[in-house]
Amino acid sequence: MTRAHIQRLAFGLALLMAHGAFAATLINESRPLDPRGRVEIENVKGSVDVRVWDKPEVKIEGSLGEGVERLQIEGDREHLSIRVKYPNRSGMGVFGGSDKSEPTDLRVMVPVRADLDIDVVSADVNVEGVASNELSIDTVSGEVTVAAAPREADFDSVSGDLTLTVNSSRVSAETVSGDLNLRGRLDGEVRVETVSGRIDVSTLSTRVQKLSGSTVSGDIRINTALANNGRISLETVSGDLDLTLPKNLSANVRGESFSGDLSAPGAQINRPKHGPGSNFDHRYGNGDGDVTIESFSGDATLRLE
Repeated sequence: MTRAHIQRLAFGLALLMAHGAFAATLINESRPLDPRGRVEIENVKGSVDVRVWDKPEVKIEGSLGEGVERLQIEGDREHLSIRVKYPNRSGMGVFGGSDKSEPTDLRVMVPVRADLDIDVVSADVNVEGVASNELSIDTVSGEVTVAAAPREADFDSVSGDLTLTVNSSRVSAETVSGDLNLRGRLDGEVRVETVSGRIDVSTLSTRVQKLSGSTVSGDIRINTALANNGRISLETVSGDLDLTLPKNLSANVRGESFSGDLSAPGAQINRPKHGPGSNFDHRYGNGDGDVTIESFSGDATLRLE
């Protein structure tokens, strides 16, 4: 290869690198926000990364992908919306197969007590440090990772996984096929649902007042403690169910399955002489709480540790 060829190749590579460097539009915006204001964020693809600080303002950094129309920021000190706008669409409501836009990455700083509402399609979401009254995240296929302490939290996903570490008094989390992993100090109401994803819930040094969980074909694994007069209700169709509670459990526990195996310490498993099905009804301690585990063909197991 001649020196002239090498020079031409180097020049062409430099042009390509320069095009890639300037294809995305850099974002650097700030808006005032009340410390307990509300922030809404919408993005189709790319990422949304939220962190907190003690300033009464929102800072937005990152890059708009090539082909994106603009970043729309609207609202006031009480309510601020941040939306990635695409050509020939109204918000996120229209999706066409001709979309050629590149992913947009948003890095957002918000007041630690600000309420947060995030809607994405395939963008990954990462939230850390939020201690607001409300946290809501909706995604289609993006991965969601949260480490926060909102009073109430709602998470919805279709195929994206939910990895949640939250200290909250009320948590609702749903997926279709995505896995759901929930950890934290959960001392109130917890609701978890999935169709084919796996559910894994573990509470830290707290006792839940009410916990409900259901799957169709996904497995459920719960490790928690039950508050006085609390209630746990778990059901699955073909997935296996594994519930671990403390040895000092005080509750009436009922289990039922059509063709799966049931297991509970000290409980008498009743099986009919003819036909399928099994069940048990057992009192632990004073029977203050109420626990129900049900399956169709999956196994259901209660452990006391």
